[in-house]
Amino acid sequence: MTLSLDLLRSFLAVHRAGSITAGAERLGLAQPTVTAQLRALEAALGRPLFERQARGVRATAAGDELARRIAEPVDALQGLVADELDEPAGTVHLGGPADYLCHQALPALSGRLADGLQLRVRFGLPDELLDGLANRTLDVVISSIRPRRTGLSVTPLYDELFALVAAPRWSAGGPVRTPEALRSVPLIAYAEEAPIVRRYWRSVFGVRLTRTPDLVVPDLRGVLSAVLAGAGASVLPTYLCADAIATGELVLLAQPELPPLNTGYVVTRSDAGPRSAAALVRDELLRRLS
Repeated sequence: MTLSLDLLRSFLAVHRAGSITAGAERLGLAQPTVTAQLRALEAALGRPLFERQARGVRATAAGDELARRIAEPVDALQGLVADELDEPAGTVHLGGPADYLCHQALPALSGRLADGLQLRVRFGLPDELLDGLANRTLDVVISSIRPRRTGLSVTPLYDELFALVAAPRWSAGGPVRTPEALRSVPLIAYAEEAPIVRRYWRSVFGVRLTRTPDLVVPDLRGVLSAVLAGAGASVLPTYLCADAIATGELVLLAQPELPPLNTGYVVTRSDAGPRSAAALVRDELLRRLS
């Protein structure tokens, strides 16, 4: 039995999108074309691959098994075909957290612009950026969480450590061991829920954060500016505040043996060819920042 790459590509797109319409959009095809391709594939295999539902489709056991078996080779073949055809690279659309992109990623990629690389950058949270990767409005995403979606190539990029810092005026004269010592210090966070601070409280102090932030700035660079100005304390990744700590502009309010750590990932679609512009950006980030 011979199955064309087009049939398998359409099957994978629908399997990953959970919808024939969404799968067709990702492929740039008409929905009736993809429907006809799925029917042809099911007829060739002699078994249903999807169950049609009110909203979208759900893969059958046979559909899930087929996706598991063909995803990696089909993605690799698509990438190789694109490379051999020398398809125009166009502009690479890069997404990630604003502070990391501006402070780390863009400086790492700056030398490539003179070589002809063109970049367009989008800031955002992981889920919305990964949606952009899936619907092809983004080509490369730097994610602070490990994606669990299919159809993506995920590589660890960096480990970031976190530090509880403030201007020297808020120093207690030594490392604090409980959050009670910080009651009089205003707290600064990048979101109302203060996720980074909450994690630090739980990991280092072993208690839940019960305070609400006194200042919320939706960008860690803004948080850093406020802390440098003496507005209060915050938890920041060390790549943002290490220089200020070294010069004495900021002090560490706590010095745990094992500070909280988070791994960041660089993510592309699995079908990005090894010579594609997206792969070039990914590999340059790994070379410069890993």
